[in-house]
Amino acid sequence: MERRIDYALDHDGLPQPPVLAVKLQELFGLADTPRIADGRVPLLLHLLSPGGKPLQVTGDLKGFWDRTYPEVKKEMKGRYPRHPWPEDPWSATATHRAKPRGT
Repeated sequence: MERRIDYALDHDGLPQPPVLAVKLQELFGLADTPRIADGRVPLLLHLLSPGGKPLQVTGDLKGFWDRTYPEVKKEMKGRYPRHPWPEDPWSATATHRAKPRGT
């Protein structure tokens, strides 16, 4: 699946980190922060809920999975019960879809 990367300049005209806004479930199975430019430039991730609302901004995906995901999962599991919230996001399969009804 393709996603747009946003590039911006700050008020002084200096480049900001490139931003990838993506639903959290689409990054399951990924331990390291995605990079561009032959691995030289890490992306700033805007992690979104299944409804497309911002949950977290991070440049450290591994740290997010380790420290923040358990709390996010607790809160979001009740709001979005049809979406996967695995205990181990590293071994889970990335998805952009909800679980089928009745599962």
